[in-house]
Amino acid sequence: MASINPRKDRDGITIGWQAQVRRKGYPAQSKTFEKKSQAQAWARQVESEVERGVFVSRGGAERTTLGECFERYQREITPSKKPSGQGPERGFIRQWLQRPIARRIIAEIRGVDVAAAVKEMEGEGKSANTIRLHLAVLSHLFTVAQGDWGMESLDNPVTRVRKPRLPKGRERRVQEGEMGALIGAADLRLACLIVLAVETAMRREELASLTWEKVDLKARSLFLPKTKNGEARTVPLSPGALESLRTLPRNLSGSVFGLSADGIDSAWGRTRAAAGIAGGWGDDALHLHDLRHEATSRFFERTDLDLMEIRTITGHKSLQMLSRYTHLRTVNLVERLAGAKRGNR
Repeated sequence: MASINPRKDRDGITIGWQAQVRRKGYPAQSKTFEKKSQAQAWARQVESEVERGVFVSRGGAERTTLGECFERYQREITPSKKPSGQGPERGFIRQWLQRPIARRIIAEIRGVDVAAAVKEMEGEGKSANTIRLHLAVLSHLFTVAQGDWGMESLDNPVTRVRKPRLPKGRERRVQEGEMGALIGAADLRLACLIVLAVETAMRREELASLTWEKVDLKARSLFLPKTKNGEARTVPLSPGALESLRTLPRNLSGSVFGLSADGIDSAWGRTRAAAGIAGGWGDDALHLHDLRHEATSRFFERTDLDLMEIRTITGHKSLQMLSRYTHLRTVNLVERLAGAKRGNR
């Protein structure tokens, strides 16, 4: 049976109410509340679950704060993830630990609390994608706590919270004359890298980590053992991509371009400026990553490859992401409507 008892301080003043539920065959449950009505409601809920045979012990979840759970998550779960993802995740966790919600008991956190944290992040100027990444870590923590840490009574509040809407993907395409200007302003290594990026849709990190042992010129392909989505992929090489690789001298270190990811960024910035092309974050700026958009769009405009074939080359994990990287030129669509075959330039 349930019992509700006052908790008093040294002066005999009631400072809270403790609810206790004892049923034969079940572990005793107790919890302290500020108000008597809260304690009574909690006791009725526990008794109802026992009677219906759906009771799950709340002990761990009602004694542990969200911050303590995040600290455990960082010790046990984060190290098992890819090295490239551990740093950002630790950053997200560090920020969660600094928020008031981290001091709350994890079992008491509701969707409205998570929504309030989202509003805080929006007020701090965080992008929609950054907020979504914060929420993904929080959601996975609840999943781990439910399954691995014995907190079966937990409900994941993130599933009921509105996620910030992602902005429309960039639509910047390489304009007429820009490719030639970039190639003319670049040294041999970067010129070949730019060509390979536009011909294959490879990411910056993939270009930086490419070694000659992963390039098979006879088979006209290269192998990427580590990619952003965690899956290895083999990239077929077009005639233009083959020519760019054959132009490069092989060096003893094995690296195709001999540039780190940061080194590529620096060389790209200098070359773009020398070519007279805008940088920064305006709509007219050309980023290195825009070459991946350009390559993906060209696959649709200039080849007869189907969706799945293009996705295999680019490594996009979903067709939704593939569509965000595809921006077809209207002039090409007009020509197609007039009877032009796909692949005609």
